[in-house]
Amino acid sequence: MQIGKSHADTRATPHHASVAGRLARRIPALTWMRDYRLAWLTHDAMAGVTLSAVLVPAGMAYAEAAGMPSVAGLYASLAALVAYALFGPSRILVVGPDSALVALILAAAIPLAPHGGPQAVMLAGALALLSGLLCAAVGLLKLGFIADLLSTPIRYGYLNGIMLTIIINQLPKLFGFPVQGESFVTQVQELVRGVLAGRINGAALAIGAGSLVVILACRRWAPRVPGVLIAVAAATLAVSWADLAANAGVAVVGNVPRGLPAPEFPMLALSQWLALGATALAIALVTLTDVSMLSQTYGLRGGRHIDRNQECFAIGIANVAAALFQGFPVSASGSRTPVAEAAGAKTQLTGLVAAAIVAILLLFAPQALHDTPQAALAAVVIAASLGLLEMRGVLRLYRLRRSEFVQALVCFLGVVLSGVVAGVGIALALAVLMFLWRAWRPYAAVLGRVEGVKGYHDISRHPDARRVPGLVLLRWDAPLFFANAQIFRERVQQAIDTAPAPTRRIVIAAEPVTDIDTTAADMLAELIEQLDEMHIQLCFAELKGPVKDSLKRYGIFERIGEQSFMPTVGRAVSDYVQTYRVEWHDWQDEG
Repeated sequence: MQIGKSHADTRATPHHASVAGRLARRIPALTWMRDYRLAWLTHDAMAGVTLSAVLVPAGMAYAEAAGMPSVAGLYASLAALVAYALFGPSRILVVGPDSALVALILAAAIPLAPHGGPQAVMLAGALALLSGLLCAAVGLLKLGFIADLLSTPIRYGYLNGIMLTIIINQLPKLFGFPVQGESFVTQVQELVRGVLAGRINGAALAIGAGSLVVILACRRWAPRVPGVLIAVAAATLAVSWADLAANAGVAVVGNVPRGLPAPEFPMLALSQWLALGATALAIALVTLTDVSMLSQTYGLRGGRHIDRNQECFAIGIANVAAALFQGFPVSASGSRTPVAEAAGAKTQLTGLVAAAIVAILLLFAPQALHDTPQAALAAVVIAASLGLLEMRGVLRLYRLRRSEFVQALVCFLGVVLSGVVAGVGIALALAVLMFLWRAWRPYAAVLGRVEGVKGYHDISRHPDARRVPGLVLLRWDAPLFFANAQIFRERVQQAIDTAPAPTRRIVIAAEPVTDIDTTAADMLAELIEQLDEMHIQLCFAELKGPVKDSLKRYGIFERIGEQSFMPTVGRAVSDYVQTYRVEWHDWQDEG
C-alpha cells in the first residue's frame, strides 16, 4: 500500500505542478510574494510612501481634467493598484489615471452627460469596463502584438494632439474662468475672448502659475523632490489660510466623501453602451501601446523578460477593477513609474503600500483635500502634458524621413481638428494604410556584380555593376499578394525591357517573399505563359520552403519545374552560365 501511494503521489505531482505553474503565470503576485526578501521591505515601503505623495494630487487632477469628481481619481488609483499588484508581470510598473486618456474620456462623456455629475461617473466607469474587457481579451487570446500597430511617427502625432488638447482644456481652470466650447477650436476662441475681456481671476492664475513653476522647476533641477506634492500642498494651505475660495472666488475641490468606494456596476441604456464602443476601443489601443512600451522598457532595465500578453490581461483587469469601484479608465504611468523606481521599489508591494495610504486618507482625513484649488490641479495636468509633448522626435523625423513626419503631422491635425476619438481612428487607419502601401508598392531591384564585393547588388545604387548577358536578376522585397501581384508583373516586364541584351532567363531573388496568395499564383500562371511566348525562362532563387509548398498546392511548382528553383542567387547564375555557355568571370576569379 505504501508503494501504491507513492506511485499515486508521483503521478499527481506533475499535474499539480502544471496547475500551479499556470496559476503563477496568470497571477504573478504568487511568484513575487513567494520569493519576497525581507531586505526589500524597507525599500518597497518607502517607495510606496513616496509614490502616494505624487499619486494623490495627480489622481485628483486627472479626475478633474476628465470631468469627474476629484475623488474618482483616488478610487481609480486604489482599485487599479491593487488589481495590477496581483496580476501584473512587471515588478515596478505603476498604473493609474493617465493624461493620455483624459481627452478620450471627456470626448465620450460630455456629449452624453454635458452637466457632469453621477451620470458622467457612470459613463466613465462603463468606458473603463469596456476597454478593460478588450485589453483582457487581447491578453487571453495572446494578441499582444496589437500593441505594435501604432508606429512611432503615428504615436508622436496622436500623443502630441491629445496633449495639446488637454493643455487647452486646462487653461481656463488655470485662469479662473470657465469656457463652454467642446471642440479644440471653440475652446481656443472662447479662451482668447475671455482673456481679452478681462475675465482672468488673478488669485487663481497666481496659484496655478506658481504651482506650474514649482512642478517644472523640481522636474528640471531636483527630480527626486516631489514637486507635485509640494506645489499642491502649498497651494491648498494658501487657499485655506487666506480663505481664497470665499474672498477671491478661487474654485476648490470641495467636500470629498469619507470612506472607501462601494462596488457598483455601471448601469446604462443599451444605446449608451453602443455609443461608448468606439471610444473604448481607442482607449484600449492607447493603453495597450503605452503599457507595452513602458513594461518592456523597465523589464529590460531589470534584466527580466515581460510577458506582453499577461501585461495586456493585467491592465485589462486593473481597468475592470477601476470600473467596478466608481473609477475611470487607467493606464501605465510614464511619470509615476520613474518615481517608484527612483525611490527604490523592488516589487508590486510598493503599489499596495501606496493604495493603503490612499485608503487611509479616504477613511480618516478626506477633509484635508477640501481646499485643494482646481488651478493647482490644472497645473499638475498641464505639467504632465508638457512632459509628454514629443517635439525632438518630430523634428528628427523631419530631418531623417519626411514621409514619416507627414504621418505624424496628419495624426496631430486629425486629433486637434476632428477630436481625439476621430484622431485616434485616423492614426489607426493611417497605420494600416502605411503598412499596406509598403506591401502594395514594395522595393524591387535589378541585381548585378560589383567588382571586389561578394554577392549581387542593386544596379541603381551601383551603376558600374556587371550584368550576365541574357540573364535578369530581380529582387522583390515583399510578399506576393492580391494588392501587388500586377505591380510585380509590371516590374518583371520592365526589367526585361531595360536589359542590355536579349533576355533568356529571369531569376527572382525571392528571399524576402514570405507568402504567395491565390491571386498572385494566378498572376504567375499568366506570367509563365507570357514569358514562354517570349522564350524566356522564369526561375526563383532562395525561395522559402513554406512558400514553395504553397506553389505546389497551386500547381505552379510543377509547371515551372523543380530545376528552376535554386538555393542561392550565385547557384542560379552558375546554372545559367553553364546551360548557355556564357563567358562570365565571377567573384571567385577577381583579384
